[in-house]
Amino acid sequence: MKLGKVKANITSTIKNPYLTGEKIMVVEIINPDGTGTGKEVVAIEKAQAGVGDIVLLMDEGGSARMVLGKDRAPVRAVIVGVVDSINLKKEV
Repeated sequence: MKLGKVKANITSTIKNPYLTGEKIMVVEIINPDGTGTGKEVVAIEKAQAGVGDIVLLMDEGGSARMVLGKDRAPVRAVIVGVVDSINLKKEV
């Protein structure tokens, strides 16, 4: 699993039949401190996330398909949670 920040919605009038009715978003992978990595993925949204939200991203095809319940869907990443806060403790 990875942390990400939702950057944009994707609108598509024609989709693969397995993705009909699914919300698709662009997510930038971020570090735990909130800094961006510059890497972006396209993900199916399953946690009621919106643009600007910090999210928990499952970025592995087999697990993503299991979350969707569609074992033949052409999916690599799924948003599975919206992050409320991140607490980083520095070791002394």
